[in-house]
Amino acid sequence: MKLYQLVFKDVLRRKKRVLYAALGIVIAAMTVVGILTIANAGQQKIYAQLEKYGANLNILPAISNVDAALGNLNMGSLAVGDNYIQESVLPQVRQIADSMIRETLDIKDPGNIATIAPKLYVNTKVNGTSLLAVGIDPKEERSIKTWWEISKGKWLEKPDDAVIGSQVAQLLHLDVGDKIVLNNTEITVAGILDDTGSGDDYQVFVPLPTLQAAFGKEGVISSIDVRALCNGCPVENIAAGINNIIPGVRALAVKQVAATEMGMVDKMSKFMLALAGITLLIGAFGVVNTMMTSVHERIKDIGIMRAVGASRNQIIKVFIYEAVLIGIIGGLLGYMAGTLIAWGTAPLVFEGAAVTLEPWYLPLSLLMSIIVAIASAAYPAYRATTIKVSDSFRAL
Repeated sequence: MKLYQLVFKDVLRRKKRVLYAALGIVIAAMTVVGILTIANAGQQKIYAQLEKYGANLNILPAISNVDAALGNLNMGSLAVGDNYIQESVLPQVRQIADSMIRETLDIKDPGNIATIAPKLYVNTKVNGTSLLAVGIDPKEERSIKTWWEISKGKWLEKPDDAVIGSQVAQLLHLDVGDKIVLNNTEITVAGILDDTGSGDDYQVFVPLPTLQAAFGKEGVISSIDVRALCNGCPVENIAAGINNIIPGVRALAVKQVAATEMGMVDKMSKFMLALAGITLLIGAFGVVNTMMTSVHERIKDIGIMRAVGASRNQIIKVFIYEAVLIGIIGGLLGYMAGTLIAWGTAPLVFEGAAVTLEPWYLPLSLLMSIIVAIASAAYPAYRATTIKVSDSFRAL
């Protein structure tokens, strides 16, 4: 009988004990696979959003908080800076963005490259209900928000047109063709946005000049969205250029925000992986305990093997083979359990995240489990080689 056949038959004879030994490794492998799969789903969602919306920049007024004090008494903080951006900076923003994109991608086309979408936000009331009116450049805004769909009516075509969010239409009982008044300026509802699941559903969108004139905000805007040509564009460099050249504004790359989110995901993943490491350690003790018990139970068998000429290496192999089998069982079950947990948990952790099967996590789970099992079996295997034939005969 071959050595591995002997091990296999012995494992079948002690199925429960082997499964108990594998349980700790199963839990550890499950935790590792689950965490990696969930983190990967979160990363894929964030990257998919970046791919969908482009490599964007957001430009805001450069407002800072300054601590106010009277002697040693802290009086709180004050916001310092203008709440608006001068509309005159738009050509500078375009020049900086387009020139850097041309330089990076070696583009010779003299036309506009980046999409520059200014916005003006104004709190107002419509039919007695407070809401946010947003002045936009209709063409540029549509290019930025490619996911927008008009569920009813049409897009902005005239200066007195308005497109309203789905929730605004529902709450105020508005339909296409209805008139609304923004600070004594009458406009017509030209279209209704389909549900976006964002704050856009609660806003009213009108052409920028119309909103500026209605509220006396000529020449100023609240923010600027910049959509570069591609995800490979140097958005961080564009943001730095805008911050260095144009005073009174603060440019932030959306990728930097995404990087912050990814940093949080990485920190949580590392924390959970540390817990998985502790679980692995506990699982390793379980394997050691099972193997040591196996040594005591099999003193007679080991003695007989030694009596018929089995070498120390062969006895070590018996325990190593058993550890490999425990590792394979733990790795397989851990991979399946971890994947199932990720399928159920990832959409809760990252809303709407789609979990994809990661086949390469299977060999990772198996390798990790086998290494832990073999390392755990090293001492019991050594102890088995120290058993004397005379000691085993006393156990008969």
